[in-house]
Amino acid sequence: MSPEDLKAALDLASFGDDGLLPVIVQEEASKAVLMLAWMDAEAMRRTFTEGLVTFWSRSRREYWRKGDTSGNHLHVVAAALDCDSDTLLLTVAQVEAACHTGAHACFEVNPLPITGEWSAQ
Repeated sequence: MSPEDLKAALDLASFGDDGLLPVIVQEEASKAVLMLAWMDAEAMRRTFTEGLVTFWSRSRREYWRKGDTSGNHLHVVAAALDCDSDTLLLTVAQVEAACHTGAHACFEVNPLPITGEWSAQ
């Protein structure tokens, strides 16, 4: 991403009062949603200049580049802000597991047993 495009993306992004933006991470190959995490402007800058996804850890209050300890990096393929510019969708090429538990995707860890009377109409 060029410096001009990066500046335009950062200017367009609508970070919350806490300075953070939710990031949905989607696998390019399967289109599966892998995880949800958070970025501030610096994490977004690092991600788009390095090509490897960097997040802001709300619990540890520090930056973490996905895969630095596990080797399970997320390589940026594409990015888009939603219609309100307050959520970022990252399409990634995933190396191994996305979840820190070792699961392919974070949403595979705790599936909920939804049984209802719904029907598509």
